[in-house]
Amino acid sequence: MSGLMLGLLDGYTGGRWGELAGQTPAEYDALRQATAVFEPLKEVDGRLLKSGADVTDRVTPGFGPGARRPRRIKRNARTKSPAGERWVQLAPTLAMMYELLLATRPAGSSIVFTSLQGKPWYRSNFRQRFWRPAWDGVDADNSASKRHVPAILPGFTFHEGRHTHSTWLTEDGIVEVARRARLGHKMKGMGRVYDHVTPEMERQILEALEDRFVTSVLAPLDDAEQEKLLTWVPVIRVTIDKARSEAEILAAKVVGVDLRSQIAPTGRANQNRPGGKSAS
Repeated sequence: MSGLMLGLLDGYTGGRWGELAGQTPAEYDALRQATAVFEPLKEVDGRLLKSGADVTDRVTPGFGPGARRPRRIKRNARTKSPAGERWVQLAPTLAMMYELLLATRPAGSSIVFTSLQGKPWYRSNFRQRFWRPAWDGVDADNSASKRHVPAILPGFTFHEGRHTHSTWLTEDGIVEVARRARLGHKMKGMGRVYDHVTPEMERQILEALEDRFVTSVLAPLDDAEQEKLLTWVPVIRVTIDKARSEAEILAAKVVGVDLRSQIAPTGRANQNRPGGKSAS
């Protein structure tokens, strides 16, 4: 589930690799259902740094009050720019999934997304072992191969998930100041002074993302695929069942409207008869 969640957060938060791969349980606010982006995971000279501390070989790196953070590499703890320091709220269903993942982490774990050995991911290792096979497939051009897995979107990169997120927000009519704040970009020109993100803007973002996620499960997946996903992530069953029910009700209403439109009112039907009156 760890890889699935990391991939989903890529598209549904627009976070950079280090911002997501370096997440710790302590950086999640369950009340706000938001992740903190202040000290991303950095790779410097082959070493992984979090909060200025070298976590390359640690299975459960600690970042508590007693953790030592070498001053000489403290500069590597910063986000890309001051605007990059932010809280990113998760859509409701994704928040449930993320909280389930946090609950399954071994006691003492400090990094949410780790390898099977419990260590933080190197970007290149994750890309080659998991990301590329997922998108490019395995022996994708050879359907007879025992290892054959069809491609989904060949060449799609992790950073393009960030581009996708921005594009979704634009399609959904989210104003620029809210888009930039979520992605960790500063506003340009006078907008930096006069434009501010409001709770209503944040609500619109979460509503749009939730709709996209639910639609992505209902629309392209057949019943067997949906059930497989629900087996992996049972916490989203209530959301999906509710969406299915609403879709069925909507479909019934559409059918009802269509049928009624084909039945002319009695008076109008009579007018079309010879003499313009009812035969009765």
